[in-house]
Amino acid sequence: MSGATIHRRRLVSAVAVALCASAAAGQAQSPAKPDLDRHEFVIENFRFEDGKTLPRAVVVYGTYGKLNPDRSNAILLPSHYMADHHGYDWLIGKGGALDTTRVFLVMTELFGNGKSSSPSNTPEPFHGPRFPAATIRDNVEAVRRLLQDGLGISHLRAVIGFSMGAEQAFQWAVSHPDFADRIVATSGTARCWPHGMVRLDAEIAAITGDPLFKGGDYTEQPKAGVQQFALIWAGWLFSQEWWRRELWHQMSTPETTFDQFVANLTQNFIPHADANDLILQARMWRRHDVGSTPGFGGSLAKALGAIKVPFLYLPSATDLYFPVTDARYEAGLMKTGTLVPIPSLWGHPAGAGLDPTDRQFLNDRIRTFLAGPRTKR
Repeated sequence: MSGATIHRRRLVSAVAVALCASAAAGQAQSPAKPDLDRHEFVIENFRFEDGKTLPRAVVVYGTYGKLNPDRSNAILLPSHYMADHHGYDWLIGKGGALDTTRVFLVMTELFGNGKSSSPSNTPEPFHGPRFPAATIRDNVEAVRRLLQDGLGISHLRAVIGFSMGAEQAFQWAVSHPDFADRIVATSGTARCWPHGMVRLDAEIAAITGDPLFKGGDYTEQPKAGVQQFALIWAGWLFSQEWWRRELWHQMSTPETTFDQFVANLTQNFIPHADANDLILQARMWRRHDVGSTPGFGGSLAKALGAIKVPFLYLPSATDLYFPVTDARYEAGLMKTGTLVPIPSLWGHPAGAGLDPTDRQFLNDRIRTFLAGPRTKR
């Protein structure tokens, strides 16, 4: 294999890490992928919040470790944007906060990632743009059924989530306040704030504006629109200082130019992703607001104030997707929250340990937090 080919593969792998914030196989600073079992949980006639009912909803998930006899050692790790069940490898294995000889990990995949039920893999009459307008709460409800009905788990040691996984962690804390002993949220907030809505609207418009999109009933992927989506995404992914210091060289080689790095970001954006799937999850992200949970009258303050269990809130100090100022505001509404910003220049991916220093910071804090006392039941 030529040096150029190795370099190209390394950069593409690093780009995938940055975009999905999950560890890449073969990247030197990333831990090895742990062994896991992949499963599918099927829910018959699953009703979404928009009123549509899928005759057969599928939740794909991976499991790590062994569930103990009394089913008390389970930790849930809900996936982030377009990720699969390898999205939390940075927490597992040597040096990681999660020891699979002691805990049983359940890593679930969001609706719309192309593997769980999605616009791209669901038959008519719900194929493509006709798929239900899935919400974070829809995902939480589906996973609750997986845990209770599929795995016989009625209580969790913890819920740990990054990005859209953090959104789910917040929703778990509000919708099911007694289900988990502890909650951890990294690089994600309790609602999508207006600044984030502008970004998501721009990304969605980039795809829908491609003539090939055809209202979502395309016969070939709207590649130009997806690349424009990726270019907008890239501009918000890392911090301004990260770009000024040219820290992309830590993900590639010293010879990689700015233009080459950005071209790889846009041309290798979540390989094989379907345009309708990208849009579904972007709209899911945009709708997120725990204040809209039934019983709270649209009040974020009431919803966050109702969280009962210890909550470790780990925003990235330089995240443009989920600004630390939003996290500070939300933390001020919580009674059980501990806010610990990640001191990083890596922007949003700091919350998934893309940089080794951030990975160590996260694992140390999460390990210490999980060692605290369990909730009395």
